[in-house]
Amino acid sequence: MKVRFETTPKGEVAILPRAEYERLVALAAEAAEDAGTARLVAKAREEISAGAPVFPVAVAEALADGENPIRVLRGFREMTQVELAAALGITQGYLSDLESGKRAGPLALHRKLARVLAVPLDLLAPVETDITPPGTPSRRTPAQRATGRKTTRR
Repeated sequence: MKVRFETTPKGEVAILPRAEYERLVALAAEAAEDAGTARLVAKAREEISAGAPVFPVAVAEALADGENPIRVLRGFREMTQVELAAALGITQGYLSDLESGKRAGPLALHRKLARVLAVPLDLLAPVETDITPPGTPSRRTPAQRATGRKTTRR
């Protein structure tokens, strides 16, 4: 490797062939990637030792592929729809609708699902929730709030 050093007003600099410079840049990028991977592995090990759930690759791939998480995790826990529905206090038909995407279900049900399936809530919670932030005024009329019904205007 042919390197030439020169002194400048800002300090000494090394001048080297472009091919050598690009090789060094590639090595630095690889080292940074390796350090990033090492940090991810260390974090995952900490989470696992703290009790985070561990799933087989097939389960992780099914979730990553967008399969319904309730169905995937129910299968992983080797539960039937009837068994899971009974544990949740809902009907098997309602659970089937959740798994097929026909219904989203309230966040409270997803919390219960997470407890029963022993998984983090963020694996199950619907992406779009219909939760109004605290302090947000209701859009229902006083009569609707009093009766608990939603009325329509004609």
